[in-house]
Amino acid sequence: MSAVAPGTVIDGFRLGEKIHTGSMATIFRLTGPDGPLPLIMKIPRLGAGERAVNVIGFEVCRTVLGALPQSPHHPTLVAYGDIETTPYLVMEFVDGERLNDWLHRAPMPPEEIARLGSAIAVALHDVHRHDVVHLDLKPTNVMFRPSGEVVLIDFGLARHGHYPDLLAEELRIPLGNWVYMAPEQVLGVRCDPRSDIYALGGMLYELATGRTPFGKPGTVGELRRRLYRDPIPPRSIVPSTPGWLQEIILRCLEVDARQRFSSVEEVAFALSSPARVELTERASRRRRASLWRLALRRMEVSAFEPAPCPPLSLAARIARVVTVAIAPQESNERLREALRAATRNVIAADPHCRIACVTVVPPAATLSGVGDENSATGRHIHQLIELRNWAKPLDLPEERVTCHVLESDKPAAALLDYVTMNEVDHVLLGAPKDASLARRVTGVCAQVAGTAPCTVTVVRPRPEG
Repeated sequence: MSAVAPGTVIDGFRLGEKIHTGSMATIFRLTGPDGPLPLIMKIPRLGAGERAVNVIGFEVCRTVLGALPQSPHHPTLVAYGDIETTPYLVMEFVDGERLNDWLHRAPMPPEEIARLGSAIAVALHDVHRHDVVHLDLKPTNVMFRPSGEVVLIDFGLARHGHYPDLLAEELRIPLGNWVYMAPEQVLGVRCDPRSDIYALGGMLYELATGRTPFGKPGTVGELRRRLYRDPIPPRSIVPSTPGWLQEIILRCLEVDARQRFSSVEEVAFALSSPARVELTERASRRRRASLWRLALRRMEVSAFEPAPCPPLSLAARIARVVTVAIAPQESNERLREALRAATRNVIAADPHCRIACVTVVPPAATLSGVGDENSATGRHIHQLIELRNWAKPLDLPEERVTCHVLESDKPAAALLDYVTMNEVDHVLLGAPKDASLARRVTGVCAQVAGTAPCTVTVVRPRPEG
C-alpha cells in the first residue's frame, strides 16, 4: 500500500487523525460526514526498511480477532482488506486510558494495584477460555474503558490454539516485548496461557515498585538471564509492600510455569481477595537468591525444560500437516500442476490434513531496498501471492491451507528446520526439468529426503507426448 495520510479513502473508509504509529502498524481514526466515527483503521507498516514479521503479524491479528466472539475485553473486528491488495483492519475505537498512562504514579497503593490487576486478569481469562494466548502483554496494550473494564489490544503476536501458529512456523526468534516476556517464550514456546500470567506479574511489579523486574534487555543474552535470575523482591524496593501482594507478584514471575498460578482466573481471585492469599516464603523474601544458588541455576539452564502447555479448553481436531515446497519464482507450469495433482492425492487420502505451502528466499539483508519488490515486506507479500495463487485450484477452506515464506541462504536446512519444528507428516518437493538447476535442486531434494523425519515425495511432471 502506498503512503497514506488523513483524508485518504480506502475501500470507502475515510482516514481521519493518525493516533498511533507502532513498530508493526499505523492506526488512524475513521471519519464520516459528521465527524469521527467510533472506528479505527490499522494499517501494517510495509515497504523499504520494514520487517517481514509485519506481514505475518497482520495475518495473525486478522485471524485471531476474527475468530473471537464479540466481547468488551478485546476490540471488535468490523472489516479487513487482504494482504494481497489493500491490507488493513477496521476495528472499534476504544475510548479510554492505557495502563502505560498510569505508570508515572508508581509505586501505587496496594489496593489500587489489586483493582487494576484484577481487571486485567478478568480480561485475560475471557480470551484464554477461547484458547487464545496474547503473548505480547505490556502496559501500552492494556486499555481501561470509562466503565473500568479492561480491553486487550494488539493481537499481532498472539496464538490461537485452533489455528496454525504462523509466527512460530516461520520465525526462530523470541517474539514479544522483551521487558515482560516469559522464560518459555525466550525458548520459542508459544502455547502456554501462563506466559500471559508472567507478563501480568511483570506489570504488577512495575506498578508496585516503579521498576521493571528485569530492566530492559537489549540482547538475547541479556534476555536469557530470566531463565535463572529472580527479580529483586518488591519489599526490598518498597518496604511497605504487603506480603500478599509480593506473594502474588513473585508467584506470577516464577521461571517454571508449573510454579505460577495455574490459571489467570486464580490470579483474579487472589487480587480480589487479599485476605485469602496463602502466604509462602515468597511473601517475606527480602533479597534475591545467593550468588551460589545463582551459579547453580545458571549451570542448569542448558537442561531447562519448559512446562508442557495445558490442554485446550475447547475441543480441537489435530490435523496432519503436509508441506508443499515450491521454489521461488517457479515458472515450470507443468511441474506446478504435477505438485497440485500430488497434493490432491494426499488430500483425498486424508480429507482433514492441512496443506502448508512453503518457499525459501535469501535473507532480507541481500535485498537492495529500492522499490517495494526489493523490500523485505514487498518480497514477502509477492511470494505469499505466488503461493496462494498456486493453492487456489485446490479449493480448500482458508483454515486448511497456509502459506509461509522462509528466509535462508540454505534452502534445504530451512526446509528441514520447518519440517522438524512443526512436526510435518509429509513433504512434497518439485524436481524441475531444467538441467541448469538440476545440481542445486537435486542437492536440496537429497538432503531433505535423506534427513527429514517424515515421508518425502519428489514430484516430477510426466514426460510430454
